[in-house]
Amino acid sequence: MIMGELSLDGEIRPITGALPIAIQARQEGFKGLIVPKQNAREAAMVNNLNVYAVEHIKDVMEFFNDEQSIKPTVVNTREEFANAQSDFEFDFCDVKGQENIKRALEIAAAGGHNAILIGPPGAGKTMLAKRLPTILPPLSLQEALETTKIHSVAGKLPENSTLISKRPFRSPHHTISDVALVGGGGIPQPGEISLAHNGVLFLDELPEFKRQVLEVMRQPMEERRVTISRAKVALDFPASFMLIASMNPCPCGFFNHPEKECTCPPGAVQKYLNKISGPLLDRIDLHVEVTPVAFSELSSAQQVEKV
Repeated sequence: MIMGELSLDGEIRPITGALPIAIQARQEGFKGLIVPKQNAREAAMVNNLNVYAVEHIKDVMEFFNDEQSIKPTVVNTREEFANAQSDFEFDFCDVKGQENIKRALEIAAAGGHNAILIGPPGAGKTMLAKRLPTILPPLSLQEALETTKIHSVAGKLPENSTLISKRPFRSPHHTISDVALVGGGGIPQPGEISLAHNGVLFLDELPEFKRQVLEVMRQPMEERRVTISRAKVALDFPASFMLIASMNPCPCGFFNHPEKECTCPPGAVQKYLNKISGPLLDRIDLHVEVTPVAFSELSSAQQVEKV
């Protein structure tokens, strides 16, 4: 089987979905797979299949005419996976104070629960959410392969990469469209909820997202998958993710603040909260109020969490 994008000068350019293509090639009994050099390590994760890396159409012609020998790319999947379990950029033990919020996120991580953090600006909502993947259980090899396949189809894998070894953390901007969030398009592609499969989807400033965009998440959150239907085809993308959302308690952000006064006009707070529908909130198990941290706790040198 030969897969690649051929440019006008004969160069072989990388493709998306090399890993699922290699799996299918092995299932259908192909002897080998010729792919662009940038996709070779990704495709070589599939055993019992010879994967040949090429850079130019001339390499392919010489290979078939026995004028050039190309050594198959070999990747030890289990060894690569074990070596890739490296340190995170952020760590949950960096957070000072916020003991009750950290406890809530630990419960969410233990049970795979969705959570929403409600609090004023600067209280640490985004900082806490970014560090949540560091306390989740490490990916199993099967989960890593499943996650890598999704990112491969979406074209999100870096060149010459193999397995995704860390749980995904996706944080789309609030201007995102419903197609970009759940998937779709002319040629159906996985959306952010599928890219967050086996990981965390973080929606910062939840009320700022369009209501229509949030509502299309309700069914995938329930069924842990999303179905994209077209006239001739229906595709299922997995979407088993933890939803972590954050929001201010009101438009100005200081409703119920211990020190600052809320400046919102009457009715503005309720109108702001009504932007999020009841059925969506019903699917979020933990609602956590985040309060500002005192300076004495921030400046303390004491380590609050064990590494």
